[in-house]
Amino acid sequence: LNTNLFAVMVHVLGESIRHAGHADILREGLDGRTGLRAEHEKQIDEEARAAYCAKIEQAARTAAPIKA
Repeated sequence: LNTNLFAVMVHVLGESIRHAGHADILREGLDGRTGLRAEHEKQIDEEARAAYCAKIEQAARTAAPIKA
């Protein structure tokens, strides 16, 4: 198997971009912020966000009930 530095760098860059995007999505879900700088920040509809979180929570509880 022949691999050159360019191929490795392209692969690492692609993986970094993909995982950074995932981390950004998780961060937005946790803290509600949508941008890195205040001038790019969008207002979050807190009521809609709470309803969505409740819907996800209910789906998770239904899919995998906790057995005591």
